[in-house]
Amino acid sequence: MVKLTAKPPLETGLLFEAGGARLLAIDTGRLTSIAPYAGQADAVSQVLQAEHGLVFPAPGRVSHSEAARCVWWGRAQAMLAGPEPAAGLGACAALTDQSDGWAMLVLEGAGARAVLSRLTPLDIRTEGFPAGHTARTELAHMMASVTCAGPDRFELLVMRSMAQTARRALETAVKSIAAQG
Repeated sequence: MVKLTAKPPLETGLLFEAGGARLLAIDTGRLTSIAPYAGQADAVSQVLQAEHGLVFPAPGRVSHSEAARCVWWGRAQAMLAGPEPAAGLGACAALTDQSDGWAMLVLEGAGARAVLSRLTPLDIRTEGFPAGHTARTELAHMMASVTCAGPDRFELLVMRSMAQTARRALETAVKSIAAQG
């Protein structure tokens, strides 16, 4: 029998740095989509709070704890990143392991907002997209989740099959900003 070896979509670590922006690939650990059953949103939040120290996020927001984060993922959906979901979640929500389907890139540094403003239609200014906000949007014509994790730090989840394309688009934008520097 053929033995297959799992490979990440991108090698983790620093991918590129220029013009006040750094692009990194991060291992997210386990990713699980959570979709509460009808009328079970409060129960999902209670289990998340008790077992993971976070709540089901409000639209466009992120909930954090030391070991996990829960990112709003669309209407009545969230993505749990980090640990395996608590056993009690399965009773009140549909859970789907998404770990192999997504890649995380982190764009950070003083030039990060300028880079993203070229690749996404979001109002990426600090007052329009502060830390703790997230959006499902387009990134260089690819579906993505963009989360502001700090004043100059953005977590970008893209489909695994588009990881290299996203990396190249971000690298091109970083180089463009640096050249205008």
